[in-house]
Amino acid sequence: MIRVRLADDALAIACGADAVAAAFAAAGCLVERCSSWGLHWLEPLAEIDGHGFGPLTPADVSAVLAGRSDRGIGPIATHPFLARQQRLTFARAGRTRPLSLDDYAATDGWAGLRRARALPPEQVIAEVAGSGLRGRGGAGFPAGVKWRTVAEAGGQSGTGRKYIVCNADEGDSGTFADRMLMEGDPFALLEGMAIAGHAVGAGHGYVYVRSEYPHAIARLRAAVALAAPIIAPFGVEVRVGAGAYVCGEETALLNSLEGRRGEVRAKPPLPALHGLFGRPTVVNNVLTLAAVPHILREGGAAAYHGLGTGRSRGTMPIQLAGNVRYGGLYETAFGITLNALIHDIGGGTASGRPVKAVQVGGPLGAYIHPDRFDLPFDYEAYAAADALIGHGGVVVFDDTADMARLARVAMQFCAIESCGKCTPCRIGSTRGVELIDRLRAPAPADAVAALPQMRNAPKGGRRRADDLALLEELCETMRFGSLCALGGFTPYPVLSALRQWPEDFA
Repeated sequence: MIRVRLADDALAIACGADAVAAAFAAAGCLVERCSSWGLHWLEPLAEIDGHGFGPLTPADVSAVLAGRSDRGIGPIATHPFLARQQRLTFARAGRTRPLSLDDYAATDGWAGLRRARALPPEQVIAEVAGSGLRGRGGAGFPAGVKWRTVAEAGGQSGTGRKYIVCNADEGDSGTFADRMLMEGDPFALLEGMAIAGHAVGAGHGYVYVRSEYPHAIARLRAAVALAAPIIAPFGVEVRVGAGAYVCGEETALLNSLEGRRGEVRAKPPLPALHGLFGRPTVVNNVLTLAAVPHILREGGAAAYHGLGTGRSRGTMPIQLAGNVRYGGLYETAFGITLNALIHDIGGGTASGRPVKAVQVGGPLGAYIHPDRFDLPFDYEAYAAADALIGHGGVVVFDDTADMARLARVAMQFCAIESCGKCTPCRIGSTRGVELIDRLRAPAPADAVAALPQMRNAPKGGRRRADDLALLEELCETMRFGSLCALGGFTPYPVLSALRQWPEDFA
């Protein structure tokens, strides 16, 4: 009997993988559903004896089985898109069944947890710190520093209780690595959380997942039930968010977990000292925690630190999306350039037109001009260029993109998603939309020249230069006056579009 393997993650299913699987089963094949390879432009992708065929429809199945299909891509494992990657966090992608404990154990699963529990907690923290692992959710804060802070913190009321919280509220446009990992390799996340619990003295953890990920939620809950005896005495609960983008910020997430309105808390106190239910709490992203089992295996910390550049160590699962020919997940060491990612790996735009801009880091990331595509993928290099790596999402736009419209989208997004707690974000984003609309509107033929030409003059009497200066000042106020990254980072896409494509604002 022919064994056929197809992914069963949300993207593959959305592309029709269930219907293709049913067609193979009807043809007498043994169908096995596994995690996704991350070659998204080829989904639904079928694997037979290591060779890939895709993208497929049910009508293609007979030709594949007869050996006369033109959908073959050769051996999947040596495909150019995969062969150049350095997969650590996604080492099992495409190779294992998501809920098979046997598959997970056969691919070094639980090895990191076993070794961690044989070590003193302080040594576990030292290895995480020595690996150079930084938060993969946005700011890139060193994971070891956060863990050590929680480990050394005393619990409130003398109980000493602490928590591990996994931020799985993946809401950035063009990002899907969290979803892929939760759906394709959920035990890796649970193992990472259990290691973190041992290191800091926490006995319980929560995975906070966005409600838009029903497939991931179901997969995680099933994985928690299967893994409970293995990770015990550490326990994990899956909690579902209510759709607020701001709950991707750690303090808003903690409020939501506690049953409160999802709004940002002022810091200090830091969540590491006064977090969930007032207890010391580690809040890490999915990709951060999923990298931990590899680091804690024998020799893993040194090997992880050996990859990357500068203070950006290890690998980053980069998500190629938007108007790109070969969209998907590309995990590689820090230091790769955007030019290599977009042209050598992504194949340029899907439309075949020239690349105009690339947004890195989600809807609040800066737009990067092709003149700066030699910028290395590195936290410090991006910060120096007034840009963000964020969650590693890379969204490509061709030369038909209207950068003024995209800048307005960023401001409007902030206005809609603001929790409303701080004035710069709540009011500034609304005023920002109005300013961009005025800049984009045609100048009236009978402009009132007699009115004072100053920035705070009535709208009809302001010059274009005044509005431009006012927009820049507004962005600076939001950047430095907002309580969290939602208002603080919204100026990145706006100012980068304004400064690099001023003609689009004419």
